[in-house]
Amino acid sequence: MVNKRIRVLVVDDSQNMRRLLSETLASNPHIEVVGTAADPYEARDLIVALRPDVLTLDIEMPKMDGITFLGKLMAKLPMPVIVVSTLCQSGSLAVVEALRLGAVEALVKPAGAREVPEFRQQLLLKVLGAAGAKYRGAMPAHSGAGAVSPGAMSGPRGPGRPSTRIFAVGASTGGTQAVERLLLQLPADIPGMVVVQHIPPVFSRSFAERLNQCCPQQVKEAEDGDLVLDGLVLIAPGGLHLVLTRQGMEYRVRLRKGPTVHYQRPAVDVLFRSVAAVAGASALGVILTGMGSDGAMGLKQMRDGGSWTIAQNEETCVVYGMPHAAVEAEAACEVLALDRIGQGMLQGFSRGGHIKPYHQELVTSG
Repeated sequence: MVNKRIRVLVVDDSQNMRRLLSETLASNPHIEVVGTAADPYEARDLIVALRPDVLTLDIEMPKMDGITFLGKLMAKLPMPVIVVSTLCQSGSLAVVEALRLGAVEALVKPAGAREVPEFRQQLLLKVLGAAGAKYRGAMPAHSGAGAVSPGAMSGPRGPGRPSTRIFAVGASTGGTQAVERLLLQLPADIPGMVVVQHIPPVFSRSFAERLNQCCPQQVKEAEDGDLVLDGLVLIAPGGLHLVLTRQGMEYRVRLRKGPTVHYQRPAVDVLFRSVAAVAGASALGVILTGMGSDGAMGLKQMRDGGSWTIAQNEETCVVYGMPHAAVEAEAACEVLALDRIGQGMLQGFSRGGHIKPYHQELVTSG
């Protein structure tokens, strides 16, 4: 899987948590725990001395909080960071800020013994994925709307009428920044958008609230039965699959527990397959940065059903896993750089996946 072991530094003020993290990581032959630190000052010295490939970082620590430390670290010695936090509202807000600063993944600390096995599994998956991540820098603290291409739709902010067309977006590692950058390229009155971002529960609500504050569209965490409206972006809640349904002429979302798919809940494939089934050529699919292959087969079903489909290119991905799997599956009509995907989406319905023969060569752009 990898030629050399991934060197990880564990930073957490709890001795028990340091032990759990270290023992879990050491159980994988591709990972080496090179050190542990109880506070940011100790971590700083160990980072300089050991040069780890990946850092796991607690948010709430003595002497200096994890967010302040992360900001300093990314300014001087950027590296893949996985933030580990307790599941609470204050921790959720801090995690969203950490992701804005450049952390590539977030993980919830187990609240009890029953949650430890899943925590161990997710930790290993996230470290293996983060090892190959490319650092993209922090998003601006107060982003404004990005430039919209000439001729793009415009209009007042907020949801409008029920959508007759659907944007479906999937993302994982590095995706919180990618989704934000994508929304900033688009005007307020886009067709209704449904988004699956691999993210833990509670964190997803804070993520949606941040997007709602800085993006032109109205953004909210999806609730079961929500109507898909023009100008509204619905973010799948962590821990629940999101599917698109149709009732007469209206599209609604439903939330389901269900088993994990590709070790994920929500899973992009679950969303994309539902979109392919109920929307067909009235939908457009986008797959963004992320580890693994979640979404590739669902995107292929969308393309086969007449949807225009777009994959993010390798050069602009934090991790070129999910888009690469989609390209390999011939699921993407286009492969575009992140800053060109918004324009591609606005043009996509006029082009239509059903217009191009399935075997036609990919349209690519750097």
